[in-house]
Amino acid sequence: MTRAHAGDPLPVVPMTAALAASFRACLDTVAREKRFLAQIEAPPLERVQQFVADGIDKDAVQFVALDGDRVVGWADIFPDWAPAVAHRGHVGMGVHPDYRGRSLGTRLLSACLTKAAAQGVTRIELEVRADNDVAIGLYRKLGFTEEGRMRRGMCFDGAYFDTLRMARLVDISSAAG
Repeated sequence: MTRAHAGDPLPVVPMTAALAASFRACLDTVAREKRFLAQIEAPPLERVQQFVADGIDKDAVQFVALDGDRVVGWADIFPDWAPAVAHRGHVGMGVHPDYRGRSLGTRLLSACLTKAAAQGVTRIELEVRADNDVAIGLYRKLGFTEEGRMRRGMCFDGAYFDTLRMARLVDISSAAG
């Protein structure tokens, strides 16, 4: 693949095993910002490759944004494993700092929401730092509502930050139709 021209929308595609190393690199960049994710660095490549392979085997809700063959953003929704809460999914996402402000987060999460609903996930949850106004705006735009504040929900280098718990419910009457 060639790099996208400025202004062209970058493709959002399902995760593949071939993208695992590039996904890890993007994850590591975002994690090292110590602002948006609970992790402060990406796991080792072998662990990421296994995570991606497991997701592919389970038809997981995992999408990436590509600039050429480089992953520049991702979003995923993984359901809970226990039967009574298997209808609930949890969002994970991030966009490389050089690619923010290009609607990638909206496109990535929208793709995930569509697939998750098709798979029967009727409650989608996330946690976000309370001072991340851009992400909170995105989540609200896509139908998430705040359900609570966790005081000192994250800690980076000794500094505590409140987090918000947000959720989006899928209308089960129309999902069943």
